[in-house]
Amino acid sequence: MKRNILIGTLVLAAGTLLAADPKDEVTAAAKNLADKDNYSWKQTTENAGGGGFGAGPSEGKVEKGGFTWVSMSGRDNNTIEAVKRGDKAAVKTEDGWQSVAELAADQGGGRGRFMAMRFRNFKAPADQVQDIVAKAKELKKEGDAFAGDLTEEGAKAQLMFGGRGGGNGPEISGAKASVKVWVKDGLIAKYELKVKGTVSFNGNDRDIDRTTTVEIKDIGSTKVQVPADAKKKLE
Repeated sequence: MKRNILIGTLVLAAGTLLAADPKDEVTAAAKNLADKDNYSWKQTTENAGGGGFGAGPSEGKVEKGGFTWVSMSGRDNNTIEAVKRGDKAAVKTEDGWQSVAELAADQGGGRGRFMAMRFRNFKAPADQVQDIVAKAKELKKEGDAFAGDLTEEGAKAQLMFGGRGGGNGPEISGAKASVKVWVKDGLIAKYELKVKGTVSFNGNDRDIDRTTTVEIKDIGSTKVQVPADAKKKLE
């Protein structure tokens, strides 16, 4: 009798594990990473054919409940450095550190406003993964990773790449996206996002075929150092 009960318990436990939603598992791993003290990441972006937005590597550091520091490639091989805390962000420019509010008010062109929008909406990898997974149709285990396709709306959101939605946003067609996430010790270790589609803005079409890979490192040992001038812009 006891043997039968034990076998039944094991079968039930195994069935529960098999029934577990991979999306829930990945989301939990992303939340666990967000709850850790600090971590760093390195991001690489490749655009097939050399076109599209977001080319070049970037890196960042985040401390729980504190600052997030980001360094990414900009135009003409320039490096853009930014810091964020809560809903406030500042970007290092030729004129020194400027808050996103100052950049948004820039009357000299759209570049400052674009950077303001990009960093105001910026999210660290742990939060990015949660957003991406929420837009996935489903996830399945493939080898040592979880993989799946995003919904059409989810793919369109990724093709926006910081752009504006609504009537002021670009028109997007043929949007497709897929994600692959690696989990180690209950934490996000790496993820890869592929997006394809055509973005049309002011009558100009641009074909996008972008692969973004983010690797997480130095969990718990990362230290974020923010310049005094940058901190002032976040007060």
